[in-house]
Amino acid sequence: MSKNVAVIICAAGASRRFDGKRKKPFVDVAGRAVFLRSVELFSNRDDVKQILLAIAPEDEELVNVKWGPNLAFFNVKICFGGEERFDTVSKALELIKDNIDLIAVHDAVRCCVRVKWIDDCFTAAAQTGAAILACPVTATIKDVKDNTIIKTVERVGLYEAQTPQVFEASLLKKAYENLKNLDNGLSHPLRESKISDDAQLVESLGHKVSIVETNSSNIKITRKSDIAIAEAILKTRPKPKPEGPAGPYIEAQW
Repeated sequence: MSKNVAVIICAAGASRRFDGKRKKPFVDVAGRAVFLRSVELFSNRDDVKQILLAIAPEDEELVNVKWGPNLAFFNVKICFGGEERFDTVSKALELIKDNIDLIAVHDAVRCCVRVKWIDDCFTAAAQTGAAILACPVTATIKDVKDNTIIKTVERVGLYEAQTPQVFEASLLKKAYENLKNLDNGLSHPLRESKISDDAQLVESLGHKVSIVETNSSNIKITRKSDIAIAEAILKTRPKPKPEGPAGPYIEAQW
């Protein structure tokens, strides 16, 4: 039995490392906005019943004016995020519909994720309650302090977390409720660390999170130089076949 999925697309970050005229979710990759490519990965799925695009309040006018018709066509609801990633997801969770079984959280700037990886992640989460995409670490990793190597980190068993990250709706909501309750004076690992993804919060509940192995082509656009890499990756992928008659501008869309 297919699960009903809600997708939270996170595009509310400040893009401090991107150094561009526009924030990274709104730049073009091969002629299409990064975030819109991410939305389209989920918009044509029968199992996705709700898509929430989380943006910063100051970007509302830009998004509505430039992409409002696209988002209306894809039935995407805009919501406002917060200063940190977990603030953004926490706000979006308040808007999740009651009939949702699984919640997927996806970086708006990961527009190169394969459909098969999404399929497999949804399937794994439906079976285990929590699953994320992850890529094996292949580089040599150094632990560094004050520009000096302290040690070389053993990379066997190390994976780079990616998105989407998919969880049972009740589990993810419980994880975020737990986060709110951490400010109670009690010692907790999350109080001393920077929360970098949703799996970390679910792990803190003692729930095991499974992975679906990917590769480095599921790139997260962080710097301007990543745009050319993403475009090269997309060019290697087969173009989707349009349903019905092809319009004169179909090539321009991809």
